[in-house]
Order: sequence, then C-alpha cells, then structure tokens
Amino acid sequence: MLIGVTGGIGSGKTTVANMFANFDNVAIYFADIEAKKLMNNSEVIKNELIKEFSQEVYKDGILNRPYLAGIVFKDKEKLGKLNAIVHPVVYQHLQDFVKSHEDKDYIIYENAILFENGSEKLCDKIITVTAPEAIRVERVVKRDQTTEKEVKNRIKNQWSDAKKMLQSHYVIHNLSITSVTDEVNRIHNNLTKR
Repeated sequence: MLIGVTGGIGSGKTTVANMFANFDNVAIYFADIEAKKLMNNSEVIKNELIKEFSQEVYKDGILNRPYLAGIVFKDKEKLGKLNAIVHPVVYQHLQDFVKSHEDKDYIIYENAILFENGSEKLCDKIITVTAPEAIRVERVVKRDQTTEKEVKNRIKNQWSDAKKMLQSHYVIHNLSITSVTDEVNRIHNNLTKR
C-alpha cells in the first residue's frame, strides 16, 4: 500500500513522514530528497537539464539550485519543463523502491507536489499536512535562509490546502507536536487495522 503525504511548503510534511519511520513495518520515500540525488547522479536528467536550461545549471558537476530556482519559480512553463524532465526518472526510482519494500505494511511517499504532478494516482490513501501560512513562511525563511517573497512565490506554485484537503483521506493540522503524534498513531492504527 502506497500512502501519499503532502502539504504546502513549510507545513511540516517531512516531520510527519519522519514520525511514521518510528514504525518497523513502514518504509519512507522522500520524493524531494531522491529527486535532488537523481538530479546530481542521473546522466539522463543532467543532459536534459543542460539542454533546457544551459550549462550554468551545473557547477563542477553539481546542480546549481539557486540558478535553477531563480528560473523555474518565476515561470510556470519552465517549472513544467523541469518537472517533465525529472518526474519520469523519480517515478521509476519510486517503483523500484516499492518493489524492494514489499515486506512492509505500507510505504509513506512524501511529496510536496503530489497533486500538482499527478502522483496522487499512484497512492492508495493520501494524508495532507496543513499549517497556517504565516507559520509556514516563517519556518521556510529560517530553514532555507531565503526571503518571505521567495517563499510566497513557491506557495503560489502549489495547490491550496483547501483543494488538497478535498482529495485527501486524512488531514493533519500541524499545530502542536502532541496533536500531530496522536494523529500519526491514529492513522497508522487505521492503516494497519490495530
């Protein structure tokens, strides 16, 4: 069973996904982390990104993230092209991960843009993590050493919480660590029927 965990930037979805790692019978796949690794290691992705965004997209063989972010978060068409290059390779990587973890009760598939890239179709159930926008912006500014304006640009490129919640099986409101822990335990028990 593949369980999608999503939420807007800074909502706490990675924290929630990590909480599921406390259960022995669960495997976790972080789409963003794996995509970053693949963008640095996959020759297919590297060649396509250079073709689309120029040689500057890599510095000394490593992805030049600020350069790429400066292009794609201001231009939806360019963001779409980036996703079209990266997502098929990440999708195949996810399929291989799922096969190698068939012994688990379920797999958590943490993906910030689960709905935006159509990955919800792969999931048996979906969990959306929410938090007030002001808190999300504050977290990301601190975490990524970025500006409020840049964070709000990223938020604009993601679906609203309300839209995600309508298509989710579970919603976790990330307001306190205690309430989130309780929700994670409740969902786990529900998914494993305990």
